[in-house]
Amino acid sequence: MKKLSEHPSMIKMQSMINEVPMATMTIRNIDDQLKGRLRVQAALHGRSMEDEARDILRAALSVEPARGVSLMAAVRARIAPLGGIELEQPAREAIRTPPELGA
Repeated sequence: MKKLSEHPSMIKMQSMINEVPMATMTIRNIDDQLKGRLRVQAALHGRSMEDEARDILRAALSVEPARGVSLMAAVRARIAPLGGIELEQPAREAIRTPPELGA
């Protein structure tokens, strides 16, 4: 007697559960030298050029990109070793009365 997991409908259902949607991508205008290097690297790893390209993309995109420093922090870090200066704060004035428009 067959196990339930060997039943054809169960096998089909298991394959549907394990299926992950995959996209297709075409890359055009790759120079011959780059394509040759990809072919050699794929052969060294014992896989197809397509598998090698997938692995390269996966590795390159698996790490989070480094967050850049804010412009203010970059300027401050560059100028801080020079010492800095104290600026005199301008005197504040009372708010002027707005002009009358019309009449």
